[in-house]
This record gives sequence, structure tokens and C-alpha cells, in this order.
Amino acid sequence: MPDSKIAVTLYTLRDFVQTPADIADTLKRVKSIGYDHIQLSALGPVDPAELGAMIRDAGLHVCATHVPFERLQEKPDEVAAEHRLWGCEHIAVGSMPRSYWDDPDGFSRFAVDASAVAIGLQEAGMSFSYHNHHTELVRVGGRTGLAILVEESDPALCFEIDTYWIQYGGGDPIHWIGRVRDRCPVIHFKDLGVSGREQVMAEIGEGNMNWSGIVAACETAGSQWYVVEQDTCAGDPFDSIAVSYRNMTAMKL
Repeated sequence: MPDSKIAVTLYTLRDFVQTPADIADTLKRVKSIGYDHIQLSALGPVDPAELGAMIRDAGLHVCATHVPFERLQEKPDEVAAEHRLWGCEHIAVGSMPRSYWDDPDGFSRFAVDASAVAIGLQEAGMSFSYHNHHTELVRVGGRTGLAILVEESDPALCFEIDTYWIQYGGGDPIHWIGRVRDRCPVIHFKDLGVSGREQVMAEIGEGNMNWSGIVAACETAGSQWYVVEQDTCAGDPFDSIAVSYRNMTAMKL
């Protein structure tokens, strides 16, 4: 397997992965840009075995996925079997389900429930991470929601820190990566720029994030994968992920 830690999530290319034919074409385009590793997310219906064949045919490796939390609770063995099929060890969830957000004790309750999922997947040889947005930095009883998740969960629960959303929410990505040292195998690299009077998502290296500091924090924390994610792109998403790849390789990542 190549030494590079750089990957890209297919969520950025979600409009181009809704049919099996489009998925196969998109995987090949991702490979042609230079990526060797991908995170599966937001795909349309596709047979897991067929998807595995497409990934191998494109010469790619699945470093991580996003899976709905309800499915992880209800069918953990099925999820683990699919990930073995793809050669993937890292599973994440994109956010807490709505029922937790609507509960005043939702962060504490989710910390318990997510820990149970994480422990089960750890026993299956896989990690389970929680992906943050800015909303986890809301204050609840003197702590942020993200602090509650970190402090009240089992160490088996990992955290897929999203650099942009931490910064957008008024936090420091370097601080939060340090807070989850040895619990953050996958980090979402997303840059924050300014357009007019608005904060916007930007290609890696084209915004204002402290990437040298973030990378150093990731190295200290034991992160294995730096996954490019750009929820919204000003132009063609394929062009955006190409810019991010070029800038990240220039950083010697």
C-alpha cells in the first residue's frame, strides 16, 4: 500500500456516485487525479461485492466509510462483513441522529450508545469514529457538546475531527486533535477561506487554516489518514479535489 496518508471522501463527489455506472467512472477519475485512498460516503444503491470489484479495478483502497448510526446499532455484523470485503478498518458516523439533538441529555446519552457500538466494532478489528460539525461546540452545562462526547465515552470511541467545522464553530482544530490523541485515526481536512464578508469552504491550502500546525498535531495524535472533504465547491468538484491533492502533496503529506 502506498505510504501517502492522503485520501478523499466521495461525499464531495456525491452527485457523481448515485448509480453503479457513475460510481465506477468516478472512482477511475479520482485515481487519475492521483489519489490512492478513498472514504466511502453518500453513494447511491450498489451491491457491496460489486462495489468492491469497482474499487479494486480502479486501483483504490478504502481507508474509511460513513455509515448511518441506526444501521451500526441494528446490523453491526453485516456492516463489519462489508468492510472486510472492502479491506477497510475505519468506520465513522456523520453526526448524531436527530433524537439525540432534541434531548437535553442527548450528548451524554449518545456517548454511551456510541461507546457500545465502538466496543463491538473494536472486537471485530475495526474502529468507530464520530464526525463533528460546528454544532457540537454548543455549550451544555458549562461544557461543549464535543467535550461531553470525548469525556463521557469509552476510549474505544474515536473522533473524526473536521478541521473546518471546528474553526467555523470558534474552536481550535489543533486543540481538539490534541484532546483526542490516540483516538483519531481519520481526520477530515477542509480549509476555511473568506469570500466577500462570508466564511467559505476552500480547497486545502487555498484558505486560511494553519496547516503546518494541524499536520503536526495529527502526527503527534497518531492520525493515520488525512481525508479531503469539501461539502460545497465553487466550480467542478473534481477540479477542487485536484487542487487539494496538489497542495497536500506539496506539503509532503
